[in-house]
Amino acid sequence: MASAAEQMAANMSWGAFGKATELRQRILFTIGLLIVCRIGTYIPVPGIDAAALQKLMESTASGLGGMLQMFTGGALTRMGIFALGIMPYISASIIVQLLAAMVPSLEQLKKEGEQGRKKINQYTRYGTVGLATLQAWGLALSLEAGNLVTDPGMFFRLSCVVTLVGGTMFLMWLGEQITARGVGNGISLIIFVGIVAHIPEAMAQFLSQGRAGNISTFFVIAIIVMVIAVVTFVVFMERALRKIHIQYPRRQVGMKIYDGSSSHLPIKVNPAGVIPAIFASTLLLLPTTLTTFSGGQTGSVMSAVLAYLGPGQPLHMLLYGALIVFFAYFYTANVSFKSDDVAENLKNQGGFIPGIRPGAKTVDYLDYVVARILVVGSAYLAAVCLLPEVLRTRANVPFYFGGTSVLIIVSVTMDTISQIQSHLLAHQYEGLIEKSQLRGRKRGAEKKAPARR
Repeated sequence: MASAAEQMAANMSWGAFGKATELRQRILFTIGLLIVCRIGTYIPVPGIDAAALQKLMESTASGLGGMLQMFTGGALTRMGIFALGIMPYISASIIVQLLAAMVPSLEQLKKEGEQGRKKINQYTRYGTVGLATLQAWGLALSLEAGNLVTDPGMFFRLSCVVTLVGGTMFLMWLGEQITARGVGNGISLIIFVGIVAHIPEAMAQFLSQGRAGNISTFFVIAIIVMVIAVVTFVVFMERALRKIHIQYPRRQVGMKIYDGSSSHLPIKVNPAGVIPAIFASTLLLLPTTLTTFSGGQTGSVMSAVLAYLGPGQPLHMLLYGALIVFFAYFYTANVSFKSDDVAENLKNQGGFIPGIRPGAKTVDYLDYVVARILVVGSAYLAAVCLLPEVLRTRANVPFYFGGTSVLIIVSVTMDTISQIQSHLLAHQYEGLIEKSQLRGRKRGAEKKAPARR
């Protein structure tokens, strides 16, 4: 007889999906909010010279402009109300998590459960407002310096700051709503939609270069094969696991003695997912954004920053790879896999790793295993993000074919599909429970009480 899990897996079909009303509502809710995010990228900030801005972004489309368009969904290239995107929120999250690892009071908040998490999220929102205000003010000054404003002055600066900060906070709220009431991670999905929305345009431009004879047919086929290979490699690495054997001792319940059982603790090769690539790109994107919109009129210091930290430059590649490795270790240790919490949970459940004592020894062993796994995981992230980047800068391949965009698309898609499958399994499990309860009631009804004589 098939087990309950096998029955649930066999019943996962379009019919089961249609019966899962809560999941359907979550998906529709997510799609609706993502449409709102896309609409906001087309609502312009007042006072912008659209013609001059379009001319500037076309001149930088192959470099920084492509990166800005990817992370803001095209809002920054059109100076929409979501021009800052969620980059201030990501930057604030980085700062708060770094401080939580160094400041004892914030570290204590992380251990207070749900209340501590809410307090840290509140600090993150405050940091988002501050960073968004600074970035919006700097962007307004850069737009004026680049002659991209129809009526420069204090009124434009204030209106630009209020509009951009409000757009960022609204976008952050939409991301939180998607995470809480929709399907998938809201922040990642917002970036994902911004990338996917421009893939057809980038593909058309790339193929048009082949038809015009600017690039050879062999090179076009090679790029397509490379993208397929990168996607396959990312899927393989994202599903790769390191399983640690866990043993549970023999236990006695009443008069019965149950034999000890065993299971596995799965550790992903890349526990941090796509977060390190997003964090690293965000930090490197901030200084060059202001330099680009100022038209090179911000002084020798900012011009030197653009020259050395621009996409494709050796220093940019070096810092990008180093930041990816750093955030892979940092995010794994502080967010995605906390060895202290895992060891404590194993101890409370009576489980242990064979040959390793519970407690501090288990924590040390888990840290040792995760550190060795992350050597492969961080190297994989850096390679996927850097190797296509080198090819893109040397061969003028569209930015959307780069490793970062492919990594984000594949990771977010896999995470969202996993959550949908989890909701479907939960719905199937609830259906099996209801059927078993109905069968139990029917059997009880068949047993009638003896008639009185």
